[in-house]
Amino acid sequence: MLKMSGISKHFIVGNVKTQALHSFELEIKQGDFVAVVGPSGSGKTTFLNMTGMLEQPSFGQYEIDGVQVANLNDKESSRIRNEKIGFVFQSFNLIPELNVYDNVDVPLRYRHFSSKERKARIENALEQVGLAGRHKHFPPQLSGGQQQRVAIARALAGSPSIILADEPTGNLDSKMADGVMALLHDINKAGTTIVMVTHNDEQAQQAGRIVHISDGYLSESTPLQQAIA
Repeated sequence: MLKMSGISKHFIVGNVKTQALHSFELEIKQGDFVAVVGPSGSGKTTFLNMTGMLEQPSFGQYEIDGVQVANLNDKESSRIRNEKIGFVFQSFNLIPELNVYDNVDVPLRYRHFSSKERKARIENALEQVGLAGRHKHFPPQLSGGQQQRVAIARALAGSPSIILADEPTGNLDSKMADGVMALLHDINKAGTTIVMVTHNDEQAQQAGRIVHISDGYLSESTPLQQAIA
């Protein structure tokens, strides 16, 4: 589903060049659950931004469903990103002035769906995350775990092939975090690919694959329980 070949990323500020990611190869198949781990400043966010087409690689090739996306123009990049990728962030990124229904609706409006199609998608997504009765609530009226479920519903409503989750439980207590992780696993079992950045070793071990990033270099390992099995 995703194929990266010879991918590197550097940033230039003034006369200083910083190498964020060094040349690497990575394939992610449909239905994978991949945990991305590494110390702060290792390049995890840069990797996730490139995977989500929010940043372009400096070198290398990147394919999504067989389409080379590394050098597409902004319009084409936005179209593929909106159709194929859903984002879930640590800070939820909900609009406090909009209720749950309208927060989930925001990205759908850019897809030019009819109001009937949007309504069906929103209601189905909120049902999936267990918030069918909360569509009129506003973010400040919800717990952290519920707000993250709204964020996941917003990603799901667009029927993405892949969900990129950046520390999705980072702002939650352990009980809420367990609920969000269970939801992500259910979504993955239904066929959606998950790529999750996490500092939580226990959550990383729940994934099907683990990608380690250190000083911009990538390596991969098998989760412990699967290696034992």
